[in-house]
Amino acid sequence: MSEWTVSVTRDIAADSGAIYDLIADITRMGEWSPENTACTWKDGFDSPVVGAEWIGENVHGEFEWQTEGRVTEAERGQVFAFDAKVGDFVFSKWRYEFEPIDGGTRVTEHTLDLRPEEVKAMGPKMSGIEDRDARNRETMEATLAALALAAER
Repeated sequence: MSEWTVSVTRDIAADSGAIYDLIADITRMGEWSPENTACTWKDGFDSPVVGAEWIGENVHGEFEWQTEGRVTEAERGQVFAFDAKVGDFVFSKWRYEFEPIDGGTRVTEHTLDLRPEEVKAMGPKMSGIEDRDARNRETMEATLAALALAAER
């Protein structure tokens, strides 16, 4: 997809399958992300297969909110992608791509903001985040840095 809103890349000195296993285990997302503090599989789901759904807990300063996620792609060592949603409203798409390189894996995290302008205008009141794209870039860089620390142990 060429119209990603934000993309961040990091080379990690670890096998693509091992890195995939870390990021696709959504119950561990709170270990990597500074904004998403926890994810819990919805009833009937317990692994990252296409269609699996979860509830995510998010925090920014004094603001707390929940979102839902649904896996849209899951190919170990290649791609893990999901929609972030509230009910049936998909407000963003997220994708992790894993490319083998000498000495490890190039990991690229993408996000696409699908919110209409009127919903974007409400964002700061709901999350305290004035510039969602800048915040996403910041948290994505932090997520990949934390992921690298764990994967490179």
